[in-house]
Amino acid sequence: MSFAAQNAHAKNLESSPNLMGALGLNTAPNARMDKSGTIRGGVGTSDPYVHSWLGLQIADPLSVTLRQSAEISNLNEDADRLYPGVDLKIRLLEESKTRPQIALGLQSAIGHKRMAGEYLALSKRCQDFDFTAGLGWGRFGTAGHFKNPLKGFSSHFGKNRLLDGELPNEPSNWFTGEDVGIFAGVEYHTPWDGLSLKLDYGADRYTAESSAFNFETPSPWAVGLNYRTPEWHNLTGDLGIGIQGTDKIMARLSLQSHFKHWRKEDAKASSTKPMRPYRTGLALPAQMQLSAEKDHQFLYGTHTQDFTAHSKVMMKQGLSTPRQIGWAAKHMANHAGPIIEELQITPTHLGLKGPTVRLMRTQLEQANAKDQGSAEEIWHKAQIIPQTQRSFKKLKRPAQYAYGGGQWKASLDNQFSLSEEDSGTLYRSSFQIGGHGPSFFGLIDSHASLRINIKDNLEKISKFRPRSLLPVRSNEDRFAARTIGMDTQFLSYTHSLNTNTHVSLMGGYVEEMYAGFGGELLYRPYNARWAIGAESFIAMKRDPETQLNLGLNGDSLLTGHIQGWYDIPKWDVTAHASIGRYLAEDIGASLGLQKTFRNGAKLEGFVTLSDTADFDLFGGTTHSYHGIKIHFPLGGFSKHLHNTDVNVTAAPFGRDIGQRPKNPLPLYELTDAFNMRHISKYWDEITE
Repeated sequence: MSFAAQNAHAKNLESSPNLMGALGLNTAPNARMDKSGTIRGGVGTSDPYVHSWLGLQIADPLSVTLRQSAEISNLNEDADRLYPGVDLKIRLLEESKTRPQIALGLQSAIGHKRMAGEYLALSKRCQDFDFTAGLGWGRFGTAGHFKNPLKGFSSHFGKNRLLDGELPNEPSNWFTGEDVGIFAGVEYHTPWDGLSLKLDYGADRYTAESSAFNFETPSPWAVGLNYRTPEWHNLTGDLGIGIQGTDKIMARLSLQSHFKHWRKEDAKASSTKPMRPYRTGLALPAQMQLSAEKDHQFLYGTHTQDFTAHSKVMMKQGLSTPRQIGWAAKHMANHAGPIIEELQITPTHLGLKGPTVRLMRTQLEQANAKDQGSAEEIWHKAQIIPQTQRSFKKLKRPAQYAYGGGQWKASLDNQFSLSEEDSGTLYRSSFQIGGHGPSFFGLIDSHASLRINIKDNLEKISKFRPRSLLPVRSNEDRFAARTIGMDTQFLSYTHSLNTNTHVSLMGGYVEEMYAGFGGELLYRPYNARWAIGAESFIAMKRDPETQLNLGLNGDSLLTGHIQGWYDIPKWDVTAHASIGRYLAEDIGASLGLQKTFRNGAKLEGFVTLSDTADFDLFGGTTHSYHGIKIHFPLGGFSKHLHNTDVNVTAAPFGRDIGQRPKNPLPLYELTDAFNMRHISKYWDEITE
């Protein structure tokens, strides 16, 4: 079989998780990765642990998994101890005809020491067989097959490594220790669809468990079966069962799906007016605006000059810029008379403005009215025109429109945490509804939203943790205890100095737990993949014991951050980094990766490191705050409120370090629709 044929065949032989959630064999990991955008959750058990996890394939070469490992003596009883962690896997080299795929993994890269270990895995497919071998450090190195080879580069890597304890695993512990272990195995994909056989020899000798309590170390070899279920509504599952040695039984269940299958935002507010195949009458700017308004689209500043018609369009969130520009162009062309040849449309959002898009009317008519053209032909004749500060002063938006006529938004927010050493799994569900109110003088916008708390178990926080005298978010349980609270209520001023530079100012109740005053400055060249900015707030803590949480407890402080973004072209992922002062007056830095799909679904992984530590019940400390965020727009469904979404956040609750006010109007997100990358990516929608 040729390598091309083997490669095509291998695409149907997808890997499944190991006992702890990483793609692998039974107990050992491999070098395989999911497709970018895959979300995977599951549970695995083998004495003495039950492992649960939520994993995201952020990009083709990077996966992030939030895992909770519970030490359980009896499945019918509560866990004796909990060992949370964040697991990472990074692909270093893709498989080819002659070389294996190579991946670097960090189990509990941030988390409890007991589960911490690093590995270098190599995997190579040969028809129905997928062979794996690797080196392990930390937990994966307790077999001690030979000395740590990294000691030759630095004595740091040869230092004595603690395999247990209440201090968290940190980067200084990675790849350290006197010894390393070797693991290996193979997965055979049987002729029966979805069924595979796994064999592996691990390097984990359960040293921490043997030292902590009376535990009999199992044999290093394991054998198991995995069954991949048929796809059902874009959801598949993996069922695994096996034995480790002759006396340990293991079982595993995982479910996975892909974000690209999420239903795309529908076009409820789309233009139903077709473009006329003929030209007649006079150029009537007022009629252009009236025609668009009937289709729930708002044009303003519309005028004609010589052979050109100009207009501004208020953008609606959840729909691409090319699609909305295409709708605006139909209304303009239908009332442009016989001599107008150019249509110039400037997208706007609140007080922010993007570059002007110049379209040739003839190409639009060929594609939309005569079905003889395409979006690609329109692109060849189109032009993106940046705006200067002087021209922006002329683009004052009409106050009566108040951001698209006062658009409402509803969100179902769900947060849970697998990373709680003291309280186990915590969760909170709430419903947020609000919108943009009247605009004053065409400059200042009003915003308000209510939060309805549906269900939570955050009372566990106060049972296990001492109350902070100056809580940042450690009293979140008290905010969740109120059925209805005022989530936000603030005024804002947003303005674009030019196509590349944007500013925002705001004041009021900016988020559920804080009021205050702040602002942001963003420099984002419309045709660049990078952006830089600064953000600062005077934050005032809200009192959850007052009506609608409107009272203030008297605490106030200044936060500030310098931040930057970069769109990684090969992965289609945005990297975000920031450094500054947080709400606990701690100093630190954050790093995140975000993936956005054409259907509007988003996934994000982030980690924040602080110079201050949070304490837990067991006397341990942590300097990190980390999590995963998922956003689902409710588009494409027949019965739902327009502009609604579901948000899921997996992150620790009640942390005081690494926290910053939640900016209700993040400029990078608001200006994304003005960026050349967005316009070119969605240009095919200009004819929809």
